[in-house]
Order: sequence, then structure tokens, then C-alpha cells
Amino acid sequence: MITNDKRIRIITGHYGSGKSEFSMNYVTKLRSLVSNKVALSDLDVVNVYFRTREKKDLLRSLDILPIDSSINAPTLDLPAVSAEVMTPMNDKSYEYVVDVGGDNVGARVIGRFSELIEDTDYDMFCIVNANREQTQTPEGVIEHIKTIEKASRLKVTGLVNNTHLIRSTTVEDILKGQEIVREVSRTCDIPIRYVACLETLVDQLPEDLEGEIMPIKLYMREDWM
Repeated sequence: MITNDKRIRIITGHYGSGKSEFSMNYVTKLRSLVSNKVALSDLDVVNVYFRTREKKDLLRSLDILPIDSSINAPTLDLPAVSAEVMTPMNDKSYEYVVDVGGDNVGARVIGRFSELIEDTDYDMFCIVNANREQTQTPEGVIEHIKTIEKASRLKVTGLVNNTHLIRSTTVEDILKGQEIVREVSRTCDIPIRYVACLETLVDQLPEDLEGEIMPIKLYMREDWM
């Protein structure tokens, strides 16, 4: 259950894995379930496209605090991070979701704040899209996790199967990804926390999948994309 996750939820993964889309769906669902203050930080200083910061107006309308770069230039790839990022880390009245940039380069950003994050107060979810080149095998995913943990100085606590081809995703894609994350889970002793898929595919998934089903609405891609 999403409300059982630790107060600080860090979302990481490979480029193109769907981190930002998962983060948007996660934080909007979280907002509907809790009475606490909710914040979403966009710490992706690597990828200029499909950032959660593009949805600031929507987030504010849902009573979610959006936090992003300290520079008001959303279309520029500038490695600047607002000091406001630290506020929900220190203020335990917040439920906090942090969208981190891809790979070890992006993970270094959250590593700057690792000393502020208590071991008992965070989850770090690794988003796995088995249709991405470097995460098509358990070995590739495990190597990716190792580089993220080293750069962030934090531990991955949960896996998210987010295997997709955007609107062309099939149930077979999701099940292929599930086999890979199951092997990673067994090898690394990291639980599968979520299985993300388009809302239209939820009813077609087997009922015995390991991990909570997270229906995905495409917030980050307009209908023409």
C-alpha cells in the first residue's frame, strides 16, 4: 500500500524508464490518500525532456508543493537545485516524493542530501523498463542499481516494473519485465514494490503478480505524442 512506504520516496532509474511519469502518478495517488502536506521535487538535472516540473500548475491545483531548479528556465539543462529541496526532508509533516535524474550522474544530486535522510525515513525505488537497452537483462539492472547506490550513498529498497512502449505497451511487455525484476529481486533481496502499467491494461494482468499494481495515466505526454 502506497501509504505504507517511507515518508521520503526517492524515484530513480535509467533514462527513459518512465521515472517522471511514475512519480506524477505516485504523488497524485498519494495526495488522494493522506491528509499530510505533500511535496514533489524534480531533481532531474540531466534530461531536459518530460520533467515533472513541467506540471507545476497541475501539482499546485492538487495541493502538492512542486520544487525544482532554483533557476526559472524550465527548458534549459542547468545543474542548479533549489535549497527548498531540503525543507520537506527536515519537516516531517510532509510526505515527500523526489524524482531523481537517470543513472549515476543524476543520482549524485540526491547524494548531496544523503546525510539529511535518515535510514528509517526513506524508500528508494528503482524504475525498471526492460525495453531500454541497458536494462534488458537482470545483470544490466543489477549493475545499474550498484552505480546508483554508489553515487547517491543510499540503498535501493524497492523495484518497480515499468516495462513499456508508451501507448504501444502490451501485457506481454509487462510480463517480460516482471520476469527480469523477479530475478533481480531474488539475487539482490530487494522486494518488487510496484508493477506500473497503462490504466487500460490493468484488467488484463494476472492476479498473482508480485508487487502492487499502479495504474498509469500519461501526464507527461500530450495526446499527440
